[in-house]
Amino acid sequence: MTRLSEMKLNAHIHLPPNFSAFVSVSQAIELASEQGLSVLGGSNYYDWSVYAEFAALAKAKGIFPLFGLEIICLVPELQAAGIKINDPGNPGKFYLCGKGITEFSTLSAEATALLAVIRHNDSERMAKVVEKLSALLSVPLTAETIQQAIAQRHGCPVATVYLQERHVAQAFEAALEGRPGALDQNAIRSQWMKAGKPGYIPETFVGFDHAYQLILALGGIPCYPTLIDGSNPICPFEADANTLIASLKERGIWAAELIPTRNTPEVLAHYVKALRAAGIIVTAGTEHNTPELAPLVPTCIGGQAIPDEVQALFTEGALVVIAHQDRRSRGEAGYVDAAGQLCPGFASNDERIADFAAWGLSALAKKSH
Repeated sequence: MTRLSEMKLNAHIHLPPNFSAFVSVSQAIELASEQGLSVLGGSNYYDWSVYAEFAALAKAKGIFPLFGLEIICLVPELQAAGIKINDPGNPGKFYLCGKGITEFSTLSAEATALLAVIRHNDSERMAKVVEKLSALLSVPLTAETIQQAIAQRHGCPVATVYLQERHVAQAFEAALEGRPGALDQNAIRSQWMKAGKPGYIPETFVGFDHAYQLILALGGIPCYPTLIDGSNPICPFEADANTLIASLKERGIWAAELIPTRNTPEVLAHYVKALRAAGIIVTAGTEHNTPELAPLVPTCIGGQAIPDEVQALFTEGALVVIAHQDRRSRGEAGYVDAAGQLCPGFASNDERIADFAAWGLSALAKKSH
C-alpha cells in the first residue's frame, strides 16, 4: 500500500450527468488510476444513481470511492445583511456539502421528502431560465430537450439529469454557434443569466436547515466548502478564520473542504491549520465542474505544491470520512450521528479524529487488496 505521506486523494469531483470535465465515469476513474489516486470522492447535485457505476469501477482499480453531495441553500438573514458566504456574487447564498453518505441508493421517507422539494424548486427555475433565454435569443430550446441531449451524451436516464446553469449555457452556446457575435458559455452565464441580466430568474433555494437535514438523512457529514482567497476580496463570512470557525460550530458543522487550486499556499495553510486546531476535519478536492480537464491531484493556485503539513491534514480528513462511510454502512456509529452530533465516548476532538483516521486507514488498506 502507498505510504501515508505519499497518498494521493481527491474528495470532491462532479461526475456526469452533473456538469463535469469528464465525459463518463469510466474516464474519471481511468484518469484517477493513471494519476495514482488512492481515494476519489463524488460530490454530485441532486441525484446519485451514478454512484453504483462509480463504486464498481473504482473498486476494480483499487480506488476507494467516497460518496458525497453538494447543495445550494439560502440564509435569509445574511442575504438581508448583504453578507457573502462562499459565493462571491450572491449574499446569503450558501454552498453546503455532505461527506460519506450511505443512504442514497434507497432513500428514507425523510430524505425523499427533503430531496423532492429541492428537485422541484431547482427544476422549475431552470425550466423558466431556458424558456426566457429561448425567447430572448430566438433559439428553440427547452429544458426537456437539453436534458435529453445530456442523457444521450452521457448514456444515462433522463430522470437522473438535473440541469445546472452551466448545462444551459453550454446548450445555448452550441445553438448559437456560427451566428455573428456568438458568445461562449461563460459569457452567456455572466451576461444573460446572472442577477440583473435579461435572462435571470430569481433563485428558489431551500433554507440551511433543510439542506443540513437532507445530508444527515442520507447518512453523511455536513461539510462547509471553503472559498477563502478563491474570492478577491475574501467573502465576509470567511474573512476571519476564528469567526468562520465559530459560525461553523454554531451551525453544527464539523468538517470543511477546500479546492486548493483557488488558493495560495500561505492562505490555505492559515485556514486549514486553524480549522483543524478547532477540531474541524478538512478535506481537499478539485471539483472538475468546468470543461477544463485539469489534473486530479489537488495543488494550490498556479500548480504550486500544497504544504506538507496541510496535505497531512487533508489526508487525515479523508481517512475520517472513509471511516464514517465504512462504519455507517455497517450500521455502526459514524463521525456524526443522525442529529449531527459528534460521536461520543472520546475525551477530546483530537482523540476522536485520531480514532476515526486509524479506522479509515485500515478500511483503505483492506479495500486496496
